Amino acid sequence: MIKLRYSKRLFKRSPSSKQAAACGGGGGNGSAAGAGGGAGEIEWEVRPGGMLVQKRDGKGGEEVIVVRVSTGYSWHDVSIGATSTFGELKLMLSMVTGLEPREQRLLFRGKEREDSDHLHMVGVRDKDKVLLLEDPALKDMKLRALAAQVVQSPCQPFIQV
Repeated sequence: MIKLRYSKRLFKRSPSSKQAAACGGGGGNGSAAGAGGGAGEIEWEVRPGGMLVQKRDGKGGEEVIVVRVSTGYSWHDVSIGATSTFGELKLMLSMVTGLEPREQRLLFRGKEREDSDHLHMVGVRDKDKVLLLEDPALKDMKLRALAAQVVQSPCQPFIQV
């Protein structure tokens, strides 16, 4: 059996030689306390998908991305949080396009996405393109209802007795 050495340096932040020289702490002992404002321990967070990642800086809150949504004949730029879901994107698009969220189908990278899918988990980044299609079944139902309202009966009397 082989015993491996455990190195604490893997889990500590050590400033690079340029940062240490700029801060005046060029001792090279690997401690993060000499760095200008750097924390000694790394903070971790769990993402919605269950992945454990290093915590981001709290500057500015949630990252906002711009998603370009194409409807075939026109496009809209929508600003939304990077960790939002496709359902939340549909709600924002309903205000822009006038289509209800249940009438919308969103495609990203050739696949239709569910309302519960998170944008960042699927890989949507800033300035990425999402295709918006109207649900064909609901579109057909709307056309049939409109046609039934226009023509109620084929024979209408001209003279009433």
